[in-house]
This record gives sequence, structure tokens and C-alpha cells, in this order.
Amino acid sequence: MTTAIILIKCASMKLEGINQFLLEQPGVRQVYSVAGNFDLVAIVEASSNELVAQLVTQKIHRLDGVQDTDTMFAFASCSSKDMEAMFDVGNE
Repeated sequence: MTTAIILIKCASMKLEGINQFLLEQPGVRQVYSVAGNFDLVAIVEASSNELVAQLVTQKIHRLDGVQDTDTMFAFASCSSKDMEAMFDVGNE
């Protein structure tokens, strides 16, 4: 399983439509509206990097209002629960 974080810059008038489109795509788990150099962040889970590439190049980039994207692939993930468990070893 591959997790990708896709940063999307889009025209403000198209933001809501792009957001809705993303949520309807297979593998898109969450979409965040953010401040900064990009407008949306999509968290995607797919069975391969190729499926993420298809989503970005064949769907997202073709949307009216999408100006730019930047895609990052996660190597590993951890959560606050993971960190608590790691430091809780032997404290019974």
C-alpha cells in the first residue's frame, strides 16, 4: 500500500468543486483546505505508485482551476499512540 500526500494549488473560485471531485475519487482518504503556497492537501492510499500517478496526471491536472500540484510519497508513518507505546515498554 502506498500513501501519497498531494498538494494542490487552484483558483479560489473552483476550490469547492475540486474538493468535492477529490473526495469522490477511489483512494482519496482526506482532503484539507490549507493556507500557504497550496490550497488543498489530499491524502491518498493506493496499491501502487502508478495509480497515484494516474490520479494526478490523468484526473487532477485535467480539472478546470487546478494550477499546480506537488506529490509526496510517505516512507513511514507514526502517530502519538505509536510514540506512547514506544516509550511505555517495561512500565507495567
